[in-house]
Amino acid sequence: MRLLYYNSDGDFNLTEFFESDIPEYAILSHRWGAEEVTLGDLQDRTGTKKAGYKKIRFCGEQAKRDSLKYFWVDTCCIDKSSSAELSEAINSMFRWYRQSTKCYVYLSDVLITAVNTDNLAWESAFRNSNWFTRGWTLQELIAPKSVEFFSKERKLLGDKSTLERQVCEITGIPAKALRGSPLSDFSTAERTSWAERRKTTREEDQAYSLLGIFDISIPVIYGEGREKALKRLREEIDKVSTGSKREDFLVVFSLSDVPAIEHFVARENELSEIHRTLKGDGSRRTVVLHGLGGIGKTQISVAYAKRHKDDYSAIFWLNIKDESSVKQSFVKVVKRILRDHPSASRLSNVDMNQNFDEVVNAVKAWLSLPDNTRWLMIYDNYDNPKLAGKTDPAAVDIQKFLPESYQGSIIITTRSSKLGIGHSIQIRKLGDVHDSLEILSNVSKRERLIDDPDAIKLAKELDGLPLALATAGAYLDQVVVSVSDYLRLYKQSWVRLQKSSPELDSYENRTLYSTWQISFDHVKQQNDLSAKLLCFWAYFDSQDLWLELLQHSNSNHPAWIRELTKDEISFHQAVRVLSSHGLVELDTSSQSLVESRGYSIHGCVHSWTVYVLNQEWDYDLAKLAVRFVGSHVPAEQTVRPWLTQRRLLQHAMRCSYMVLNNLVAEDDVLWECHRLGILYKDQGKLVEAEQMYQRALHGKEKAWGPEHTSTLDTVNSLGLLYADQGKLVEAEQMYQRALHGREKAWGPEHTSTLDTVNNLGLLYADRDKLVEAEQMYQRALHGYEKAWGPEHTSTLDTVNNLGILYADQGKLVEAEQMYQRALHGYEKAWGPEHTSTLDTVNNLGILYADQGKLVEAEQMYQRALHGREKAWGPEHTSTLDMVNNLGNLYADQGKLVEAEQMYQRALHGREKAWGLEHTSTLDTVNNLGLLYSNQNKLVEAEQMYQRALHGKEKAWGPEHTSTLNTVNNLGILYKDQGKLVEAEQMYQRALHGREKVWGPEHTSTLDMVNNLGILYKDQGKLVEAEQMYQRALHGKEKAWGPEHTSTLDTVNNLGLLYADQGKLVEAEQMYQRALHGKEKAWGPEHTSTLDTVNNLGILYAGQGKLVEAEQIYQRALHGYEKAWGPEHTSTLDTVNNLGVLYKDQGKLVEAEQMYQRALHGKEKAWGPEHTSTLDTVNNLGILYKDQGKLVEAEQMYQRALHGKEKAWGPEHTSTLDTVNNLGILYKDQGKLVEAEQMYQRALHGREKAWGPEHTSTLNTVNNLGNLYADQGKLVEAEQMYQRALHGKEKAWGLEHTSTLDTVNNLGLLYADQGKLVEAEQMYQRALHGKEKAWGPEHMSTLDTVNNLGLLYADQGKLVEAEQMYQRALHGKEKAWGPEHTSALDTVNNLGNLYADQGKLIEAEQMYQRALHGKEKAWGPEHTSTLDTVNNLGILYKDQGKLVEAEQMYQRALHGYEKAWGPEHTSTLNTVNNLGNLYADQGKLIEAEQMYQRALQGYENVLGSDNIFMYIPALNTILSLGSLFKRQTDIAKARIMYSKALIGYEKVFGSDHLKSRSLRDELSALDAVVDNRALVGVERPVDNLQAELAHPGVKGTPLNSKRHKLFRKLGIR
Repeated sequence: MRLLYYNSDGDFNLTEFFESDIPEYAILSHRWGAEEVTLGDLQDRTGTKKAGYKKIRFCGEQAKRDSLKYFWVDTCCIDKSSSAELSEAINSMFRWYRQSTKCYVYLSDVLITAVNTDNLAWESAFRNSNWFTRGWTLQELIAPKSVEFFSKERKLLGDKSTLERQVCEITGIPAKALRGSPLSDFSTAERTSWAERRKTTREEDQAYSLLGIFDISIPVIYGEGREKALKRLREEIDKVSTGSKREDFLVVFSLSDVPAIEHFVARENELSEIHRTLKGDGSRRTVVLHGLGGIGKTQISVAYAKRHKDDYSAIFWLNIKDESSVKQSFVKVVKRILRDHPSASRLSNVDMNQNFDEVVNAVKAWLSLPDNTRWLMIYDNYDNPKLAGKTDPAAVDIQKFLPESYQGSIIITTRSSKLGIGHSIQIRKLGDVHDSLEILSNVSKRERLIDDPDAIKLAKELDGLPLALATAGAYLDQVVVSVSDYLRLYKQSWVRLQKSSPELDSYENRTLYSTWQISFDHVKQQNDLSAKLLCFWAYFDSQDLWLELLQHSNSNHPAWIRELTKDEISFHQAVRVLSSHGLVELDTSSQSLVESRGYSIHGCVHSWTVYVLNQEWDYDLAKLAVRFVGSHVPAEQTVRPWLTQRRLLQHAMRCSYMVLNNLVAEDDVLWECHRLGILYKDQGKLVEAEQMYQRALHGKEKAWGPEHTSTLDTVNSLGLLYADQGKLVEAEQMYQRALHGREKAWGPEHTSTLDTVNNLGLLYADRDKLVEAEQMYQRALHGYEKAWGPEHTSTLDTVNNLGILYADQGKLVEAEQMYQRALHGYEKAWGPEHTSTLDTVNNLGILYADQGKLVEAEQMYQRALHGREKAWGPEHTSTLDMVNNLGNLYADQGKLVEAEQMYQRALHGREKAWGLEHTSTLDTVNNLGLLYSNQNKLVEAEQMYQRALHGKEKAWGPEHTSTLNTVNNLGILYKDQGKLVEAEQMYQRALHGREKVWGPEHTSTLDMVNNLGILYKDQGKLVEAEQMYQRALHGKEKAWGPEHTSTLDTVNNLGLLYADQGKLVEAEQMYQRALHGKEKAWGPEHTSTLDTVNNLGILYAGQGKLVEAEQIYQRALHGYEKAWGPEHTSTLDTVNNLGVLYKDQGKLVEAEQMYQRALHGKEKAWGPEHTSTLDTVNNLGILYKDQGKLVEAEQMYQRALHGKEKAWGPEHTSTLDTVNNLGILYKDQGKLVEAEQMYQRALHGREKAWGPEHTSTLNTVNNLGNLYADQGKLVEAEQMYQRALHGKEKAWGLEHTSTLDTVNNLGLLYADQGKLVEAEQMYQRALHGKEKAWGPEHMSTLDTVNNLGLLYADQGKLVEAEQMYQRALHGKEKAWGPEHTSALDTVNNLGNLYADQGKLIEAEQMYQRALHGKEKAWGPEHTSTLDTVNNLGILYKDQGKLVEAEQMYQRALHGYEKAWGPEHTSTLNTVNNLGNLYADQGKLIEAEQMYQRALQGYENVLGSDNIFMYIPALNTILSLGSLFKRQTDIAKARIMYSKALIGYEKVFGSDHLKSRSLRDELSALDAVVDNRALVGVERPVDNLQAELAHPGVKGTPLNSKRHKLFRKLGIR
């Protein structure tokens, strides 16, 4: 900011300050003239003669008088030639004026000709000054704290405090704005109005001069024109006031449906407090207006909305008297939004006519969108809030209707002061009598009441109650009567009320009631039907009373009700009279419903009708109201019955209240109570339904007796209700009572009796009493056949039920016979499109789906769906059942998109028909949970399950079987998420609940037992798992029989368990039993049969029976492709299994093809981030690792890891599996630090998830042992192996194959430690165990045979070694073929053996065979290929073919560097070998370079301390020592030997042969140094260089100790 100041010469200078350093300054406000001084003039000293210079001097001199050094003038402190500086200045101008200490306004058109304090001569000129008409001076007036006005003569006129009145009158700006109140307290429209009459020289400045007023910034673009500048200004204002994306959320303001008075009076303090509370940054602000009924809360909200409409992007009004009203309000909100935003996706897809709950959710979601932060929601009439301890079932929970996101503004009006949300403002009575008189005058349309003494008296009598004042005003408008006469009537009414209702101790209530009484008396004079209707209204709810509801009168009912409802004209005439007196208004919630629109009365008025107009309770009118509501309950066949049911609910609740509180004679409304029970049951309000049924039952028992057939009808209905509630014992009691009564009344063969028999059959089937159920069905069937005939529809109903029973029993042939009989009978009796026919079509669809006949199933479902849509309509609940079934089928077929569409359609329809919490709705919610779980949308799945669970607990109770089904589903979800503790809690809850409801042997209970078995198996609790499986198996065999498919599922699970336990014979027996049973029950191509086929394939693959495994997999694959299609996820699972098999067979090309097919299919079906997709990604990573494609392998593992972390979380066991795989990969890459990090992460995670002894945890422990062994940390390695071994022995047993794998690893470790006896013991134990478990030719067995061969070679037992190798080779050739990489590994080992035996030709043949085979299988650059290349190098070196040896080493080295990198341990081993070769060739410099590179690489990879634990590094150190010795550098040689000795003693111990030999070597060096080279050498010294450079390869022993020493020391 540039500021001016006086210099020592008395002239002006300019200086600049940054924002934080600006000192105090004065600022000038003025009108620009023709000769203003510019910045250039000031800098050039050329502006002193311009007229504007005098203003600058004035400002400076006045600042000096006010002790201010600096001052600012806009003409010369801004470089207007710079557009950038000008733009910045314009956007900063308001701030500069606000921060000034003084602002001097120079009024060039105000002159002082005389000073007269009584009569300001200059005031007229002041008022007419052009300064007040200019655009820029608006912010110059408002912004500064101190504004002083000066005349042309530079005389002080006053400041904006002393001249406040005049300035306010001149500008129209409120005084509080001049006094410094935040401008945000004033609406956009109000601030805009301050500038309406102001002008600017440049048209664009009309916009730019207002930037500070609205606290915004925009680029300055002179030349764009006034309209464009103003448009940009408005857009920026909108962004600030209504969010940055106003156009996305702007809704035109409207309160057309809100009853509002024309002239609002007073309440300024309340409006200001509301505004202060709600203004902000768009985050959630809530105001609660509470006070007496009729105190004016609604009208204050209306006034606020009108006054501040420009501050909000949208304002919506909702009536929250009850749930029905607020949902109807949400419908209006959707319509308003769609008028301005027709493409709002979710809103445009909801059914506004019926699906109110989805409408609410859609609006809440729209209000929660990002950037939609400037809306205002007004919740009016929240007078029945749901509060703690309040049991009123009609109470409303407002939280259900508030948007979830923390944004937007909310106003709530209520009579309650206990809401406990938001900022509470109590609305009190009007305190100023003038405000009361203004209301009277406005409503009565009478003027000058302020001068009428009677009006003043009346206003005081009505005590500032707006509703009472409005009622009195409405009366004075309707009746030609003086105010004094009304005052007299009011006092009479008050006295009369005091006598008739002395309990009314509230002055406010007496005031209101007195005014209404006067109006009511006049209503009676005008229309007696109106008065009677208002009295009758007390027995209904206050909201939505409509004509058709009252049209159930007959000749026995009062004549006036028949007259009132004879036609629309009569009814509406009566209502119109009430409306004109302000007592009734049109109910806005009843729009777009069936039948005519309704009317409502204010809650206060309704209370008056109850407690005053009906002070003597009229039991006849109460009975009439209950009868009308009961008669209006729609029949099942009604079109869209749920719409009328919902509309009736609030009146039904009023009727229930009267019945339960004995306000109506129970005996007179028994039929109506029964009808109300039906209404509540259909709406899922089962508690209320039971209350009504019980009332009906007790009344009928009393009136008719307990055995009357009408009584028994209600008994039967209660049985149906209890069955729906899961109260099966009570249901059976009701059915038995109904049955015995009907048998006695009608006889055992009467059709009504048989109906109850049939119901008992249904109940027994639900309770799993299948024998009893069949007996009931058979009795009903025989009875119906006898009574009705074999083709009667009632007979066919029972035939259909028998079909369902047979299907549940697994008697699928009998079930199909029953269904076909029922279907043919229905088609003949009802026709092919009758709904009963379609029910059986649907049942056939279910049966075909169970049989795996999916095409036929879909045909049945589609036929049933089309028929029901035609018969019932697309939204009927029966139609929606069919839609739900199609969703199930599509889910089974893997058509997940179509499945979700079906479920969503079913859900929306059921929510619309039944409501959000109906159990049928919750069933579809549960199905969506299952679908989302399958799609791996676990968050959404849990939300669905939790919604279903809470809803069912509320509707059915926590122990209902349907509730327990969802509990079980949550258990499955938690298991999939790796939350095993939570999963077990869910399973245990479900199990205990089912045992209590069904009994311990019910098949549903046993399903739960089976699930617990699966969980225990996953947890590694194999004993507990087997106990669960055995219990489930025995129970199902008892209930279903040994060949039932459910029994066979558990048999299959036992097979899986036995396979995991290594009990392969038992596993195969279980699989074979399951397979044969399923083939018999389902057929050989049923998908359930194929599942067991697939399991057998896995078993055969594990047993090494690869041919059989491939045959089984191929059978499963062809079957799945035929049943599900080639892209079904179940098909793809088998494709994946084939990939695993081909990988194991060494068919890597085929394996990759299978994996790629599975991956592409799963990405298409599940998406790229689904966990099943990621499993195949992980498998591809394993394959690429085996192929030596380590970069691609890591990419796959990383993709799988990131996806699983996102889906499951970082600690899920599936995530940890991939972490473990990455550890293996890093180990193979020589990234040992990263490998250990991965293993440790996997170990800690598994210990946390599974526990320290779980077999999965122990697998990682075993991997850590492998890593430590590779790092030379042999002590740590042994600890890991021992821990893994003990854990596996405990979990699996001594002979389990997994236990034996760790035994084998211990053997490898002992061999490395030189503990050859212990190593052989481990190998022999592993070999015997694997021969027993797998057989002598299994690949795992042969791996141990191969290891024994290595051990025998190390022991010098070359014959035994060759026998082991040959056995391993022949076995692998037989199992895998001669070119399998595993066979080639053994060929390579045989090459090593032949080389050790000196059979160099045979050795080369073996190496060449291994090399050619690996090149063919893996490629020439695979690391396994390079291992054999390296071996050939060693062989050629031993043969003296040094050129060929170097070629081999160089090829191996280049390949390793490319594959592993230059510092991988395998690369460094070859570098060391090259060093050995160069040493043999006498190239000592090159040899040292190789050794040094190898040693430095080991240090980089392992760390300088860890190389002393790593044998290859020690070998390199020893080789360097030998090299230095040859170079006669004895000191360096001794250092190297000493380092090597330290390492060998750490690894092998001080007594190991290698340690002792190296100490002898060091003694020999000392002897040379001491000239005692030929003295004192007692112990033989082996060829350490040869032995340690090639562990496991022994040379021919030398006989001369002395010769060995000479050779070691290089003495020729």
